Amino acid sequence: MDTTLHDPLVGQLLDGRYRVEARIAAGGMATVYRAVDTRLDRVLALKVMHQSLATDDAFVERFIREAKSVARLAHPNVVGVFDQGTDGSHVYLAMEYVAGCTLRDVLRERGALQPRAALDILEPVLAALGAAHRAGFVHRDMKPENVLIGDDGRVKVADFGLVRAVDTNTSASTGSVLGTVSYLAPEQIEHGTADTRADVYACGVVLYEMLTGSKPHTGTTPAQVLYQRLNEDVPPPSALAPQVAPELDGLVAAATAREVGRRPADAVELLGLARTARAALTEEQLDAVPPQATAEARDSSEDRTSVIPRPVGATAGPVPADEERLELTSRLELPAEPPEAARPGRPAGRGRLPRRGIVTIVVGVLLALGIGVGVWYINSGQFSKVPAVLDLPEAKARKKLEDSGFDVKVVSEFSDVVDKGKVISTDPDVGERIRDTGTVTLHVSRGPQRAEVPNVVGMPFNKAKQQIADANLSVGKVTKRFSAETPQGSVLSTDPVAGTERRPDTPVGIVVSMGSPIDIPDVVGESEDDARSELGDAGFKVKIAKRRVFSDEDKGSVAAQSPNGQAAKGDTVTLTLSKGPEMIEVPDVEGESVDDATKALEAAGFEVKLDKPLLFPGDKVTDQSVDAGDEAPKGSTITIKVKGVF
Repeated sequence: MDTTLHDPLVGQLLDGRYRVEARIAAGGMATVYRAVDTRLDRVLALKVMHQSLATDDAFVERFIREAKSVARLAHPNVVGVFDQGTDGSHVYLAMEYVAGCTLRDVLRERGALQPRAALDILEPVLAALGAAHRAGFVHRDMKPENVLIGDDGRVKVADFGLVRAVDTNTSASTGSVLGTVSYLAPEQIEHGTADTRADVYACGVVLYEMLTGSKPHTGTTPAQVLYQRLNEDVPPPSALAPQVAPELDGLVAAATAREVGRRPADAVELLGLARTARAALTEEQLDAVPPQATAEARDSSEDRTSVIPRPVGATAGPVPADEERLELTSRLELPAEPPEAARPGRPAGRGRLPRRGIVTIVVGVLLALGIGVGVWYINSGQFSKVPAVLDLPEAKARKKLEDSGFDVKVVSEFSDVVDKGKVISTDPDVGERIRDTGTVTLHVSRGPQRAEVPNVVGMPFNKAKQQIADANLSVGKVTKRFSAETPQGSVLSTDPVAGTERRPDTPVGIVVSMGSPIDIPDVVGESEDDARSELGDAGFKVKIAKRRVFSDEDKGSVAAQSPNGQAAKGDTVTLTLSKGPEMIEVPDVEGESVDDATKALEAAGFEVKLDKPLLFPGDKVTDQSVDAGDEAPKGSTITIKVKGVF
């Protein structure tokens, strides 16, 4: 196959919603892409099942089961699943995008980790698996490729694609087991069954690998690894890395016991053991640098700003084909009859795998991996793997590729999610194998697509709107302002100003000229007809308010107008007509004290005037200017009279 061909899904809109930006990784059953949810405008990871498997109802069901299972977990250390769907022959999961790297990336570049870092990764992994186990699920494919380390340091477990209920056999009817050779527990190989303790075993292998930089059982073929798994215990990490404390040796031994009953019951129990082991270690033991650590990792170990490690920048060589295949999720055929180790009267895990079982497993593995592996071996010396350069600055990515022996071509393109100057994708994709003298095209971000604000100053408003729309921008807030120089209805200015670059669909504010201001005649008190005529002659439109108001003006005349002062020619002036003064019944205050009478009249809405003699006035009201029970305009003045004492 020509590996230089571009992935056909990149650049496509899946299910009318998910725009595929770049390929992140390819596994044994699915390919993972970075994509943008155009409906919610967020970056996510899109896991698309290989089309060769999309017609297999069992695999499709497994995808759907993954979505439902992970959605139920809702744990901070589990990669969340947002959506699941099908677009033609593409079956996909929309998942949380974790910007960072996998534990496999870290191990390839750092060799081995300090115990502190290894435990800092193991504990959140066990917390995530513990939530799954207590919810009734088994992951069944734990390995460094499924441990994601975000740029913020958060550890998350991914790929619950092989998840099953705890009480469900792996493959009782199919005679095969799904999983990754290097991390399968003995009972998965012998009987095709897996419960929570199979995940515990895989975590023990992962811990061993973090502490030593190597897998406990190795071989050039899957059969060799499987044979060792059934017949040999996982050795203590200290056999390879003498600085590893006995507590960690014991933790690995407990997790990887070949007899299922000797292992911790689930990830929660193993997490408790891991925390107990950490508490027993000294600071020196936690920070001991393993001999298998790379030079760069040793240098970076002096920097304690980040406990959880990430790739230090050293480019790891291509993974040998056999090792790479052992890290892929595959379907392995089980023996047609139980191995001798599983027969009655013999301890589990102590016998030799029968010849027939070995042959069956080898055949199954070869079928799962495909005859293409043999072709790869024949041509392995002529090909190299495209190194990981996604999200790197262009200069670093170019150097990394050139150091690997590739020619480099750079293509610039817009991206809403990748910073300007960083790599969006490569062609061929990262991880693809091409000839050593081949060319890798770097797709480098120009940043978000930009649109330039056009110069529309002086244009009529409608024409300016069209010019802005043609520039892939939108019209924002429109305000008006007087201008003696710019004709009414034409654009005075824009915000941002002409020539400014913005993202497409960015709103552009427009200030429109109202022309020279005109004085608005004061028509309050005039009749409706006279007010209409005077305002119309001045160049204004007239609108009569539906509601009339009480006022001192005569009924039917103008009580108020809006606006006042100045306005543009052609603007509308709203007139409010009068209902005349509001009439209120006058209370009876004769015979009351001056104070009481005043309060009663003011409470009714009148002004009060007191008429009293200059000398010796009395305290009782003897007369009121409007008789009690009659009506008077609200706000008018009522005079009360007081006679003298003598």
